[in-house]
Amino acid sequence: MEMLNEIAQIIYDKKGFNILALDVKGISSIADYLLIAEGNVDRHTISMAKAVLESMSEKGERAVHVEGLQTGDWIVLDFGGLIVHLFQPGLREKYSLEKLWNEGEIVDLSLDISKESF
Repeated sequence: MEMLNEIAQIIYDKKGFNILALDVKGISSIADYLLIAEGNVDRHTISMAKAVLESMSEKGERAVHVEGLQTGDWIVLDFGGLIVHLFQPGLREKYSLEKLWNEGEIVDLSLDISKESF
């Protein structure tokens, strides 16, 4: 759960939006949590993904699989029990992961929104 909040904070700090975490334990055999967020354009989602990978690597956490880092339209960062999906806005609606995992419980994230960055 700590890692989930840390990654959500990184995405938030990088101006990611529509951040949603789902608890899919017991529903999914591939992960316990899904974290879904959006970036404005491909360079934005790639930047967020690289920031997450770098920060987690510094903490000794490595993604077991990374997909979409070249194109940036839909990036998947698989950390085992936690899978991060970073979308450009149009693709998020198209694939509707929230609907696919609608039995998952929404997780309350503890984001520090007091940081003002310009």
